Amino acid sequence: MTSELDTDGLQSFITEHGYLSWLGVELDAVERGRVRMSVPGSEDLRNPGSGGSIHGGIAATLIDTASGFALRTTFEDPANARLATTDLDVSYLRPATGDLVVEAEVLRAGGRTGVTDVAVESDTETVAVGRITYRLFRES
Repeated sequence: MTSELDTDGLQSFITEHGYLSWLGVELDAVERGRVRMSVPGSEDLRNPGSGGSIHGGIAATLIDTASGFALRTTFEDPANARLATTDLDVSYLRPATGDLVVEAEVLRAGGRTGVTDVAVESDTETVAVGRITYRLFRES
């Protein structure tokens, strides 16, 4: 994935967002309609007594966040875009045990609605997939 967009504003959004910053989310690649992000699989994210698996809510957060960022790239000013999740569907395929990498791709970005497909990998295996719908608040 090549970087076609200036990622500084989007990375600043992550840095200034308490939860995303705490998770250690990194914006790895951005192009129009696609993003790749990652999170290190730290001990703070693991389920107690699970043999080291990362809490599923982390994958769901990444699916939601990467979707939003992919849709932001369809706006004239991605860092200041306004949007809101309206539907989040996550399917867990296997436990995540290592660093997490998420890729989101915009399927459709209309005037008011956007839809994305997302996959989360850990240790080179897909651990979760999702399809997300967002309400887009575009300037008239």
